[in-house]
Amino acid sequence: MATLKVNGKPVEVDVDASTPLLWVLREQLGLTGTKYSCGIGICGSCTVHIDGAAVRACTLPVSEVNPNQEIVTIEGLSANNDHPVQRAWAELDVPQCGYCQPGIIMTAAALLAENPRPSDADIDAGVTNICRCGTFNRVRQGIHLAAELKQNGGAS
Repeated sequence: MATLKVNGKPVEVDVDASTPLLWVLREQLGLTGTKYSCGIGICGSCTVHIDGAAVRACTLPVSEVNPNQEIVTIEGLSANNDHPVQRAWAELDVPQCGYCQPGIIMTAAALLAENPRPSDADIDAGVTNICRCGTFNRVRQGIHLAAELKQNGGAS
């Protein structure tokens, strides 16, 4: 049995301690916005926040998550999809196929929380997610726009 705090709510799940957090989120809790892709923590499609930090959930055993830590998935990033990153993504039509975008959005949101005005070099260093469609230039533009929206009174 594992006790977690996910998107502001306490939950208990009956899983083996070695089960990756990704599978708990997707299979036990039905939060399918967090994606599975590589399974070895390289691509970033499974990125969630734990206490505000971007973490790749596919390699993190649920036993390593403290019940007091706050896990936030893409579903919990904002109540109305109005986080500055989500607004920028919609305005600039950042994704192509979109499969990797929840993970990239979560990574970008964590980056902006830590560095409200990232340079291109900061973005390149901080957003190591893989996008098979190659939307990296639009991702960078989206992060810059999200920074502006956040500075001008955007949500979260």
